[in-house]
Amino acid sequence: MTVLGYAQSRLVRHSAERGGILPSESASGAALILITGERILLAEANPWQRDLWTALLDPARSLSAEERTCTIFLGHLDGRPVFAASAPPEAGARYEADPAHRLVDLRSLAAEGAVAADELGLLATAKSLLAWHASHGFCSRCGAPTAMASGGYKRICAACEAEHFPRTDPVVIMLITQGESCLLGRAQRFPEGMYSCLAGFLEPGETIEAAVARETFEEVGIRVGAVRYLASQPWPFPSSLMIGCVADALDAAITIDPVELADARWFTREAVAAMIARDHPEGLSVPPPMAIAHLLMRAFVDRTA
Repeated sequence: MTVLGYAQSRLVRHSAERGGILPSESASGAALILITGERILLAEANPWQRDLWTALLDPARSLSAEERTCTIFLGHLDGRPVFAASAPPEAGARYEADPAHRLVDLRSLAAEGAVAADELGLLATAKSLLAWHASHGFCSRCGAPTAMASGGYKRICAACEAEHFPRTDPVVIMLITQGESCLLGRAQRFPEGMYSCLAGFLEPGETIEAAVARETFEEVGIRVGAVRYLASQPWPFPSSLMIGCVADALDAAITIDPVELADARWFTREAVAAMIARDHPEGLSVPPPMAIAHLLMRAFVDRTA
């Protein structure tokens, strides 16, 4: 069974709507997630089993408040208050030589499965919120500085009293099918030989179905009919939601937009199965199982799309 990266979380979110007194980092059982630059600090979850790690740290053993650039309250996990903090990359240097700690970027964490799947979802929340705070220090209405509120789930402008909330950017990612074949494309930035599903951001005032149709036509010149939703995945780079769909192609002729794609082809079920298994005769491959594109292709091969 394919487990999507970042899609599982047991966090009981604090959110902007939850009032009351916020817990302190010194509260019993409190945990802290520390992100330095693009990397997350992990500690051994079990010193007798070297491949078990956790990002839930004892706040008292982490960086001091003065060394951090931002600290927010995420909510509770199994009754424990959980905080997240950001710090400059150099602040985490003290852990580099410590075998009981690791500094790992979030993509690598998902690919190697170093932490539990539900902890990975918690990290996505932390990274997205901290990235939002880092880029929203000023009011978009009047330009004055904003201040954190609700533990970090909103910012308030003292000058014009505007309230600002974290944003999520919706992205459609779609598998285009026609009979026993599906269409996959290659972006210029992809590793050599890797093909994936088409994708693009939703535009204002646009439905999911309309975005699937527009992006498909823009990238490969193919019109689509019925569009079906399959699954979604948080994508914290910096804060997107991937909306996975399957769409029926109304024609087969491909006209590539060279700005968007290096190549696009129709692949049979057998070819996609070989790409997933990494034994395609041309050495072609697909994104790893943690990506929603992999799930869409797997559903096509299994005829469950």
